Amino acid sequence: MNYLKASQHITAWLNDYCESARLSGFIIGISGGIDSALTSTLCAATGKKTLLVNMPIRQSNSEYVRASNHIADLKKRFSNVESFEINLTSIFEQMEGTFPKETVENQLAMANTRARLRMTTLYALGQTHACLVAGTGNKIEDFGVGFFTKYGDGGVDLSPIADLTKSDVKLMAQELSVIQEILDAKPTDGLWGDSRTDEDQLGASYPELEWAMEFNGDETNLCERDQEVLAIYRRLNRINKHKMEPIPVCFIPQEIKLA
Repeated sequence: MNYLKASQHITAWLNDYCESARLSGFIIGISGGIDSALTSTLCAATGKKTLLVNMPIRQSNSEYVRASNHIADLKKRFSNVESFEINLTSIFEQMEGTFPKETVENQLAMANTRARLRMTTLYALGQTHACLVAGTGNKIEDFGVGFFTKYGDGGVDLSPIADLTKSDVKLMAQELSVIQEILDAKPTDGLWGDSRTDEDQLGASYPELEWAMEFNGDETNLCERDQEVLAIYRRLNRINKHKMEPIPVCFIPQEIKLA
């Protein structure tokens, strides 16, 4: 792939979509990871208003610093970039104090609550400033294994990088001069308050999952690890299908409607 031409294509697409929506620009949650860094860089390159929001919730210092440094770098490079820092820790802790004990003890439920709280924040600020919420999901996350929070980071207006694999994201980010500390960081969703990476959660690396997503050959002679990765991919694809398909609608048969 020609990553410079591909980035220009995405930027033109963003511009066209924003103009057809008659809005001012884009808003992006900045996590300190490579996906949000690339998405925000592409949005900034449109020349339209680009709002970057750092939303720490008991964030690790390394993630917070990477996010802050990326925001500072983009503001230096693009005059159309503005930023907000909205610390959501106290709001999250109030929710913990209100929720039933069994919900607070459910780590996955509370991790997803962080993502949904951030989505609410982005939409509040986005509506205030007439900006579209730009999603940061890549191809393997959005259409392969469903590695995102439903109505959290999956709640967006448009998805600029969803046709790029994670490997593509890194190469395009290098082409667009995303800061080195983000390029070097291990991918993590930052929802757990600890050091676990995406690979720790998924059980496979992004290159392995990208291979599994495209695989359609003879499985007979696959090595043990490849078979394991295929099983991981297929399991995640199956259990997360509800995130990747339209919401089911119960249609009433015409004979019942007319009865």
